[in-house]
Amino acid sequence: MSRVGKLPIIVPDNVKIEIDKLRVCISGPKGSLSKNFSGDISFSLNEGQFLVEPLNANKNTRAMWGTARSIIYGMVKGVKDGFTEELEVNGVGYRAFVKGSYINLTLGKSHNTKIEIPENIKVDAPKQNIIVLESTDKEKLGQFIALLIKQRPPEPYKGKGIKRKGQYVQRKEGKKK
Repeated sequence: MSRVGKLPIIVPDNVKIEIDKLRVCISGPKGSLSKNFSGDISFSLNEGQFLVEPLNANKNTRAMWGTARSIIYGMVKGVKDGFTEELEVNGVGYRAFVKGSYINLTLGKSHNTKIEIPENIKVDAPKQNIIVLESTDKEKLGQFIALLIKQRPPEPYKGKGIKRKGQYVQRKEGKKK
């Protein structure tokens, strides 16, 4: 049985949840999110507590039970508080800046990389080597961060590249003569 799925989600007063079979719509002060789920699960909302329950005991249903609960918890947290991530751009001449609806990255390539910012993500570059991202949708934020890091992942010899703030990059020693 899922240990995560058993836990109820406490719904704050300023968050509204609508359930339509396997579709969940959540709205709050930061925005609104909706998602369709699959599997033999059911949702119920009782006195400020949201519960996810399995309809049978097979392996796929138990897996979806905990997954659905985690996704809905992230959605509630996102519309209430939002998610914020910081990225560091390390390297000589490496920099990032936001211009309009694009983020422009100079990463030591023969050309600048210009990436369109999705509409539900706010991007700010307070310094040339710091990127601050904010969103209500944890999944889309993570996908966009992965896209940015993929442009120049941190390398182990000099530590150059894009990484999350506080991420540890194991350094290697270069060749010896």
